[in-house]
Amino acid sequence: MNIFIGELVGTMLLILLGDGVVANVVLAKTKGNDSGWIVISAGWGFAVAIGAYVAGWASGAHINPAVTIGMAVGGNLALSRLPLYFAGQFLGAFVGAVLVYLAYLPHWAPTTDAKSKLAVFCTVPAIRHTPGNLICEIIGTAVLLIGVLGIANVNNNLSGGLGPYIVGILVFAIGLSLGGPTGYAINPARDLAPRIAHALLPIPGKGDSDWSYAWIPVVGPIVGGVIGALVYGLSFGGLTPL
Repeated sequence: MNIFIGELVGTMLLILLGDGVVANVVLAKTKGNDSGWIVISAGWGFAVAIGAYVAGWASGAHINPAVTIGMAVGGNLALSRLPLYFAGQFLGAFVGAVLVYLAYLPHWAPTTDAKSKLAVFCTVPAIRHTPGNLICEIIGTAVLLIGVLGIANVNNNLSGGLGPYIVGILVFAIGLSLGGPTGYAINPARDLAPRIAHALLPIPGKGDSDWSYAWIPVVGPIVGGVIGALVYGLSFGGLTPL
């Protein structure tokens, strides 16, 4: 149960703070309205770090099915544990999205742009280009896995619990460098579960949930996670987590 609870709480905090910073930037009449991409990227980086610090002792703080699959591909996680991780991640992401909806309750109606409301919950590509969007998500998630596994390698001799903080910087960097084309989901639970919440919640003037695009931020991160884990393992002779 530590795995399930850890992933649920860690992913819930990830989405509450990550989707929360998007809401603060894009919704009308907030204190952070129109404060820009750097604020969003920083908020997501901090969100990952906080989620990882909270859940790390219980589950390893994958808080991302792509990370979980990458660990399994690399032989660092028993396949029998995948359902526990996935259940915690997707449920936690859904709960986090609902909490963002409640936290910004007065701001949905004044926001006239339906795409902005959708962007609070899930990714929306800057230019809709299926091959390009998919490739971007694959590259971003591969970088995430290579970075996470590299940071966690015992040869780095990290001390004082710095790992989650540095992973947060990694996510911040991915957002700044690779996030422009797709909004960098790099996490199937982060996109799919909040998208379902968007579809179910009574958000005024929300428009549709863009299901025709929804497979890209699921498939892309899974493929990228596997590639990243394999590249790291082949390059450095095995996955050696902290």
